[in-house]
Amino acid sequence: MRVIGALLGLTGLLGVALGAEPLDKVLLRMDLEARGFGQMTAKFRNTTYTQVLDDLSAEVGSLWLKRSGSKIEMRGEITGEDARAFGLRGSEGQVYYPKLKTVQIYDLGEERSLVDQFLLLGFGSSGKELAQNYTVKVGGEDSVGGRKTTRLELVPKAKKMQEQIVRIDLWIPLDAGYPVQQKFLKPGGNYNLVLYWDVNVKPGLPDSEFRLVLPPGTKPERPQKQGG
Repeated sequence: MRVIGALLGLTGLLGVALGAEPLDKVLLRMDLEARGFGQMTAKFRNTTYTQVLDDLSAEVGSLWLKRSGSKIEMRGEITGEDARAFGLRGSEGQVYYPKLKTVQIYDLGEERSLVDQFLLLGFGSSGKELAQNYTVKVGGEDSVGGRKTTRLELVPKAKKMQEQIVRIDLWIPLDAGYPVQQKFLKPGGNYNLVLYWDVNVKPGLPDSEFRLVLPPGTKPERPQKQGG
């Protein structure tokens, strides 16, 4: 599960908050979105809260995500002082640190399916897929970035995922079938809050745009083989 952190969630569907949009209506929008999903690009802000330090930190970046059948490719870039890029292709995840001219390479192995779950959570995930992996209910209605949204609360069913994620909240706009915000609540009170904007679910980009390209001379490291 460390890999997921390096890279940076209808039977069993329960609950409708008072006055909120019905769950089946939200899932229908997500189903329609998922049927035609192939590519997505967006800008994002990831806010991390560490309870033991009572600390909030944030970083901003861009994301490119592509799905073709069961095949998923992804590239992301973080700007700022701790600038880095990350990618997912085949069975490997990569995190590139330009200041160090180093790329850390992770063998996803059995964790690949969990990584895919997180990457597609709300982007290309149908209601049926959510129900397979989570217990889902409506948490209420909120305004995010000036858009009215329905907040879904997802509780992981898999024990392995429960060890890392207590609950995932998705804010789905009333006029779209993808999230504009996600919150990953972790054991101990820690969480990540990811806000998206400039979302384009049909950018029509070539495959090369979704692949991490490393400059010549980049030094490879494999933390897993170093006991990491």
